[in-house]
Amino acid sequence: MKEVVLALLHDGGAHGYELKQTLDGKFGDLLPALNTGQIYTTLARLTRDELVTSEAVDGDARGKRMYQLTAAGRATLEEWVNRPVSGMRLKSEFLMKLVAVAAARLAEPGRLIEDQRHEYLQSLRDLDGLLHSGRHGPTAQLLVEGSILHLRADLEWLDLIEARLVDEGRIA
Repeated sequence: MKEVVLALLHDGGAHGYELKQTLDGKFGDLLPALNTGQIYTTLARLTRDELVTSEAVDGDARGKRMYQLTAAGRATLEEWVNRPVSGMRLKSEFLMKLVAVAAARLAEPGRLIEDQRHEYLQSLRDLDGLLHSGRHGPTAQLLVEGSILHLRADLEWLDLIEARLVDEGRIA
């Protein structure tokens, strides 16, 4: 969240609520509701870390503040912009659950895989409905399309898990 806020402040100052509205406008209801308090907590940390400064807005009785990047904030933002996002996804809650449940003999591994496959397929149907609803802008649409591609890969991965671990008897 820190770097996203810095990026939103890049072109000039903004108020905390304006930052929230910008993010809400880009992603709509596709992401969990962004808490205004989270924005202000992030701004407080950025101020503490001397990455932004703020000034009270004259004549505003509510204590509204205008936030701006500092030189250190610009440097931090530039570093973030130039650093690729990691593609590693080695943590899998499902695989950890499957292995632990199978080791403890709490459930049949094949049933867990089938239940997970059903969940992924339902998610694909839901995302397909969102994609074709036409209610979302291009940023949100890309988010949905990316999620669809990940789910398709996850479905293939379930087939691989089933073939290697369950059918070959390596997990029981």
